Amino acid sequence: MIQIIENASLKKLNSFGMEVQAKYLAAVHSSVDILELLDTICQQNEKPSQTPLVLGGGSNILFTKNYDGWVIKNELKGIELIAEDDDHVYIKAGAGENWHHFVINAIAHNWAGVENLALIPGMVGASPMQNIGAYGVEIKDVFHCLEAVHIKEQRTQLFYKNDCAFGYRDSVFKQAYKNEFVITSVTYRLNKKPVFHTKYGAIEEALEKMQVQTLHIKAIADAVIHIRNSKLPDPSITGNAGSFFKNPTISKMAFMELQKQFPAIIGYPVGDDQIKLAAGWLIEAAGWKGFRRGDVGCHHAQALILVNLRNASGQDVYQLSEDIRASVEEKFAVQLEREVNII
Repeated sequence: MIQIIENASLKKLNSFGMEVQAKYLAAVHSSVDILELLDTICQQNEKPSQTPLVLGGGSNILFTKNYDGWVIKNELKGIELIAEDDDHVYIKAGAGENWHHFVINAIAHNWAGVENLALIPGMVGASPMQNIGAYGVEIKDVFHCLEAVHIKEQRTQLFYKNDCAFGYRDSVFKQAYKNEFVITSVTYRLNKKPVFHTKYGAIEEALEKMQVQTLHIKAIADAVIHIRNSKLPDPSITGNAGSFFKNPTISKMAFMELQKQFPAIIGYPVGDDQIKLAAGWLIEAAGWKGFRRGDVGCHHAQALILVNLRNASGQDVYQLSEDIRASVEEKFAVQLEREVNII
């Protein structure tokens, strides 16, 4: 029996810790639960005022108001090896599994490919939706397929890599199919023989400090965890949603012009004629790092992260993000795009 809570607090279900309410909240633990709940929603006398919102870890969302509709808490669990060949294992995980726990499980079995993605907050189901990435690795690099239930048609559909239209922190589930599916499981193709990615960020420096003699996937994960802990606030202590903005991409020519004015600007080549800028550097150079306005601020160690220091509202955080975007555009003629979903 699915428990339905009316006027439910979502404070503990979003990493910003915003005190907002959902008109209805229900947790689902299986595909059967999802279909049953969707049937209940369809049969209720009053027509839902909003599309049901699916919540995993609530780590990539900013609530600016109450949600006048249904919130579905995804609690589908389980991790299993479903197939393997000479080079790969295929691991199926429930969408409600904690992402970092999944990474640690893979490392414990010596399954390689996700070690660079350690300590990213959120659940397995969000990983393909967001095409999460860090330190030179993205989900699309290890993704095999996912299963999802169509909310309106109440049918299950299988999506393979080519179906997902993966982009930078993007997928078809944030674009054409936004709010249309509940992801129930994700299957990853992990490597039996590791391919190490250590050139991005400060991984090599961290490995050197750790005095790692023989490189292995656990060492890389440990290095990533150390780096993230050193500069990222713990959402259980300081409300935040990780990186609030995407790293913007501009033309090589535009980058060269910016370099003339700002020699220290950070950029990485993308393809033949594009440069990806470091949004954190832009925000810091615009003077926002460590900024505080009441209970909302820009983190003192990483300018990409906006924080709820105590009792900030979603509107407070949103307004700060708007002010930062306007400031960066004025200084660098570069537009920042929010990575966090605004509700």
